[in-house]
Amino acid sequence: MPSVDRSTIDDMLQVDQVLREDEDVIWSGLVKRGYDREIRAAWPTRSAVPRELWNDLIHRATSRIWCAGYTSYFLWTEVPGITATLRSKAVSGLDLRFLLGHKDSPVTRDRERVENAALSISTRIDITTAELAKIEPTSQVRHTDRHISLSVWIFDDEALVSTHLADQLGHASPTLHIRRRGPSGLFDQYANHVEHLWETAHAPAPAP
Repeated sequence: MPSVDRSTIDDMLQVDQVLREDEDVIWSGLVKRGYDREIRAAWPTRSAVPRELWNDLIHRATSRIWCAGYTSYFLWTEVPGITATLRSKAVSGLDLRFLLGHKDSPVTRDRERVENAALSISTRIDITTAELAKIEPTSQVRHTDRHISLSVWIFDDEALVSTHLADQLGHASPTLHIRRRGPSGLFDQYANHVEHLWETAHAPAPAP
């Protein structure tokens, strides 16, 4: 197989996105065949992920959107009209789940101390929860502190995965774009991780 430099791969991915085709079909013989072929792109920080990609993944999703970020607050700054879009998709039958952190937990308080950010984690969780309340009862929300170091957002058979750095804010997390290619690959591993956390998480207490 001939070697392919980074710029050529970037061009291939852009063509793939425009044509909505599997790169295995378009670029047969030039792409990797192992599990790493599920990795479509990588960025050194979550904030470097193109806003258009978040929009595209959310709008194209038809079966599920699972957001397992500790706050996922940034989605409301990246995707215009996201509350109405999510409501419409959930009403149509899409499986919409948000797995958030516990705002008052020791894990959250410790992370807030590390980040020392003006907009605290608990405030970001409150904002997300308030927006999701506008989608109820078609949205599902649960809370767990077990995913503080890893965020996964799943859109049908694609995912964005962020690994949090010890002393950095969430937007500084290295991020991968993954697409499912077959069983037991990277995508399935992350999807199973989210599903396990979901099954062991707590539903929010009903309002008084």
